Amino acid sequence: MANWRRLECLKPERIRKLQDSLLKDFIKYQIPYHPYYRELFKKSKIKFSGIKTTNDLEKLPFTTKESIAPSKQEPKKFLDFILQPNRQLIKQHAAIDKKIKIIFNKKHIYHEYKPVHIHFTTGRSAMSVPVFYTPRDLQMLEESGRRMMDVLNVSDNSVVINAFPYAPHLAFWQAFYAIKGANLLSLNTGGGKILGTEKILRSIRSMKASLLAGMPGYLYHLVRAGKASKIDLSTVELVVFGGERVPMGLRDKVKGYLRNNGARILSTYAFTEGKTAWVECNEDSGYHLYPDFEYIEVVDKDGKRVGEGEKGEIVYTSLDWRGTVLLRYKTGDITNGIYYEKCRHCKRNLPRLGGNIERKSEYTEFRLTKIKGSFVNLNVFFPIMMANKDIEEWQIEIKKRNNNPYEIDELILYVAPRKNADIKRLKQSLKNRIFSETEVNPSIILVSLKELLGRLGMETELKEKRIIDSRKKL
Repeated sequence: MANWRRLECLKPERIRKLQDSLLKDFIKYQIPYHPYYRELFKKSKIKFSGIKTTNDLEKLPFTTKESIAPSKQEPKKFLDFILQPNRQLIKQHAAIDKKIKIIFNKKHIYHEYKPVHIHFTTGRSAMSVPVFYTPRDLQMLEESGRRMMDVLNVSDNSVVINAFPYAPHLAFWQAFYAIKGANLLSLNTGGGKILGTEKILRSIRSMKASLLAGMPGYLYHLVRAGKASKIDLSTVELVVFGGERVPMGLRDKVKGYLRNNGARILSTYAFTEGKTAWVECNEDSGYHLYPDFEYIEVVDKDGKRVGEGEKGEIVYTSLDWRGTVLLRYKTGDITNGIYYEKCRHCKRNLPRLGGNIERKSEYTEFRLTKIKGSFVNLNVFFPIMMANKDIEEWQIEIKKRNNNPYEIDELILYVAPRKNADIKRLKQSLKNRIFSETEVNPSIILVSLKELLGRLGMETELKEKRIIDSRKKL
């Protein structure tokens, strides 16, 4: 991996040359150990030496979620995406023949290629996908964590509360390795389901924590509960969200519950298959990438690359990972652009992804009449609901009218309003805004905060159940 201090100062053309070199070596010396891509190159009649620059990646077809996700017919096809060198392949493809004896050293092989750690995707596809890390990968995960803390400008004296749910998911472990890499005092709580909100709040107070990290919905619940319990959270200087997109309205609400007016509310972006997370340096900076770890393309609906700052789907290619490795992986995430100019906030030259990222998986088809359906972008509900200061919590349920599978769809919006909210005005404004954005007329049901927290599973689930599709499949 490159020296971080030098890397963040490189000009865009130097970064492109570095990525070209890294990709060329990665394809030539590592991809031959990859069962899936070794066969793909053979079928496509592409030589490993034929990929010399990042532009040459366009010769390769995209890898999709369906390519790697297990199925009933192929329950273990994810194993084909792990680098698996053997004696014959190493002799044939090793970078320097003189090093073959070193490469065959068992300790070296285990460090470089032996899977020792697993994360799982959150199951947006039919089955969760395991993503494997080698000991070398875990060192890279820790290094990416150090870089995150540097971009966040976290001081050496910071005290961290990691409130991500404890699970074999990237969010918790990226936070763990970031804290470890930065040598910070911390408490890894496991979230509300493990340690519990009351004990986490007491820990923030007693440890005088300066940094909170966790899922957006849970951290909002945490600081709101802290204010209700009159627990002093004024030591918190930085809140870092991860696991899902964060609308500005939520940032403002969290700031409102913290006594520290100068607190920063920042966000990370990640997907499990990318094996690491990227972070903002400022609320509108975008996510700073690690150009020696990955190469990111942004493509349109036809799979063609778009220009700098243009909207499109994020496509990921590994440049230096081991274990599970992906080339031209279509993430299903839509960004408002990738940027290469110097960040106006931190002055780093790192490429950045625009902060407004949406998941294609959150577009859902509604049958609004008995004749035809239309797609509704569920992403729009987050900024609408989070920005409304009269709403404490909310949940959406999609169901069939009268629970009849042959009836039309309806959208139920459960709302826990803030005390003293103008209910009539709140309902009307929500209906108007939602219809203008989605052409769906929701039914709004008011419930207590306690009941809604139970529906969301805020203290019992790894991730709150914000949108529920109760429609029975025929």
